Amino acid sequence: MNKDTTTWFTSWFDTPFYHILYKDRDDTEAQQFMDTLTGYLNIPENGKILDLACGRGRHAVYLNSLGFDVTGADLSENSINYAKQFENDTLHFEVHDMCKPYNQPFDAIFNLFTSFGYFDKDEDNLSTIKAIKTDLNDFGFGVIDFMNSEQVIDNLVPEEIKTVDGIDFNLKRYVEAGYIVKDISFTTDGEDYHFQERVKAFTLADFEALFEQAGVYLLDVFGDYKLRKFNNKTSERLVMIFK
Repeated sequence: MNKDTTTWFTSWFDTPFYHILYKDRDDTEAQQFMDTLTGYLNIPENGKILDLACGRGRHAVYLNSLGFDVTGADLSENSINYAKQFENDTLHFEVHDMCKPYNQPFDAIFNLFTSFGYFDKDEDNLSTIKAIKTDLNDFGFGVIDFMNSEQVIDNLVPEEIKTVDGIDFNLKRYVEAGYIVKDISFTTDGEDYHFQERVKAFTLADFEALFEQAGVYLLDVFGDYKLRKFNNKTSERLVMIFK
């Protein structure tokens, strides 16, 4: 039996297989990034943070442990249902479409770990940045942590097999119509599965154009989680701070 699911971010993120494939993500690195970022932004004590496209809440939970009032928002109902086990008086999770304003004021809004550029319609990317702007208070900062598309494309591994929890994930990567695409195929319990990830290969110039259209101001650009200078050929990340 073949299960082909191509409307990818509304389905792939809602499967247990997504979390199996990416279970080796580095929580220590993520936490150090949050320490560095919140310190750099000087977010006030008990400040309100929106973690936009929060997944299962790994960043949100840690930010809350630092003393911030955190809301995690994601389109995936399964991820939000999982994250809700961590809720407390200053940590909440809600299913939410990031193209639309959350309609609460925040001191900071974080969009982390390349959780942008999924949409087929360009206007949805612009709508997301406008929504972030709407939800920032007068002193708030928006942060988008994106891949460095140029570096990713230059170092793309076309094909590999990654085995996790006894599942052989066949991964094929390529660039198509301005998107970086990853085809994911595997068989488990006698069933064949195929998923696809598609992320728009935004460059810094592309984001600058979006920010200008949205009426936000790009304040700083960094190239990694230690907030070192961005280099379009060598940096691992594209971290942008705006308001």
